[in-house]
Amino acid sequence: MKITRIETFLAPPRWMFVRVETDAGVTGWGEPVVEGRAEPVRAAVEVLAEYLTGRDPMRIEDHWQVMTKGGFYRGGPILSSAVAGLDQALWDIKGKHYGVPVYQLLGGPVRDRVRAYAWVGGDEPSEIRDAVVAQTEAGFTAVKMNGCGRMAPVATRAEIHAVVRRAETARDALGDDRDFGLDFHGRVSPANARRLLPPLADSAPLFVEEPVLPEHMDALPGLVSASPVPLALGERLYERGAFMAPLRAGVAVLQPDVSHAGGVSELRRIAALAEVYGAQLAPHCPLGPVALAACLQIAFTTPNFLIQEQSIGIHYHHGAELLDYVADPEPFRFTAGHLSRTDLPGLGVEVDEVAVRAADRRGHAWRNPVWRHADGAFAEW
Repeated sequence: MKITRIETFLAPPRWMFVRVETDAGVTGWGEPVVEGRAEPVRAAVEVLAEYLTGRDPMRIEDHWQVMTKGGFYRGGPILSSAVAGLDQALWDIKGKHYGVPVYQLLGGPVRDRVRAYAWVGGDEPSEIRDAVVAQTEAGFTAVKMNGCGRMAPVATRAEIHAVVRRAETARDALGDDRDFGLDFHGRVSPANARRLLPPLADSAPLFVEEPVLPEHMDALPGLVSASPVPLALGERLYERGAFMAPLRAGVAVLQPDVSHAGGVSELRRIAALAEVYGAQLAPHCPLGPVALAACLQIAFTTPNFLIQEQSIGIHYHHGAELLDYVADPEPFRFTAGHLSRTDLPGLGVEVDEVAVRAADRRGHAWRNPVWRHADGAFAEW
């Protein structure tokens, strides 16, 4: 079997798909994208396609090594995301070739269903009670919300109290038997994180996500030791080596993204690394159906999996939804906040190719907001 053609498709609201075709009639799909930077990832896929075209798609690990290391310069979100989508597509091909789900190729399932959470609250959350109640009524047992909008580097008492009250509101709406994750989104300085984490303990978040920016990793040991709340991070880390410092600091939950951190191959290794340190895996995935399907394959075969992010109804979506690009929505049907394991081959998702090609004709140029503080200075989004 040889790879004969590789195509990419920009699909609203902010996604990109890759289609890898073989001379045996088996086609694989992946989702290589950096949100807001899809165009350079597309160019990187085209460069890597020069190497892959004409080669055996079954040699996934060898191709991963060459794609990540063969260009001398390594890493970064653009290259790692391009590799990630192609890696997903190669696993999809291999599973389809053997007629089995990818999780069977990774050692077989360790669970029958995967717990997922729903987003509430938007970028600058205010009233979240009704949104939390709506998701619980839809059957979800966990939600996630942003802890704040823009926040001053040294926050006012009002800003600190607003975050704590928001968490208390979520806990009150959820009761004690459901969970919520609180995402700081890198908007909170190390000084503010030290002030916020202790008073959040009474609300018992499942985790606090991205308590500081990736460039402030040196603050993690102090935050972990001072925090009664489990800390989580990883959406802006792109290979397993970058997770060593957080793990050594005692971060409880790793959140690599299957479309950013080297695909199925690297996420599986990151999960194994986390297991050594007693940490859990909760993959980042505010993306489309192929990325979610790839996450599920890992979740079904990973002992230390915790919970899965998914984007249905997320506030970033305008003009398209995850189910718009699948021919069969059944693998993404939630029951009591869980997604059930299927025996569908490959990644377990049937992409609606007609819809994807039509979407690419529309395209998109999604960009994240650029925020400013009251004095006009740049603020973290």
